[in-house]
Amino acid sequence: RYPLVTGVQTCALPIWIAGLQFARQCRSIGNGAGLSAGSSQGDDTMTEKFEPIIIGFTCNWCSYRAADMAGTARLKYPPNIRLVRLMCSGRLDPTFILKAISGGADGVLITGCHPGECHYLEQNYKALRRYRLLRRTLTQMGIEPERVKLVWASAAEGVQLAREITEFVEEIRALGPLSWPTSRQPQLSYVEEAVAEEVMA
Repeated sequence: RYPLVTGVQTCALPIWIAGLQFARQCRSIGNGAGLSAGSSQGDDTMTEKFEPIIIGFTCNWCSYRAADMAGTARLKYPPNIRLVRLMCSGRLDPTFILKAISGGADGVLITGCHPGECHYLEQNYKALRRYRLLRRTLTQMGIEPERVKLVWASAAEGVQLAREITEFVEEIRALGPLSWPTSRQPQLSYVEEAVAEEVMA
């Protein structure tokens, strides 16, 4: 359907999902150790030690190179984010975000070229429409829409991207860990299909 938008690193998806599950297990062990020392002390420990897990989907031509520039320039930003490179932000399927959330991510950052500067003409406008649709879907599921954020960054904006990542990590830290309801996990496939159908329409 979108012949110009190809090349998503599908082989990497199971890897970062497994990494999310491992990080969530480590967090649960740490929180349990804090709670065993006492309820009030445990609550303080959870608040102080909470480090959000964030998945970042980046455009190969702009935002991924901005992240690379930030690293080359030795700009510091929190290590809480795991970057997944796509050929274009328009290639981002909403089910990728739902899969990240159900797999243990506390937030998802979507980055791409500025509107009008997409290497595949207008694909980032499709990403914008999907982003707005997904935020409404998350609200209906009882999840804060602020856990998903869209940022435009060109290849030369490494400083701006590092600042956006830092701000987003702090926003997610303020929201607290995402407690995905166990009863809703079996419904994920249904939600994915509903979102996909609405996007394709």
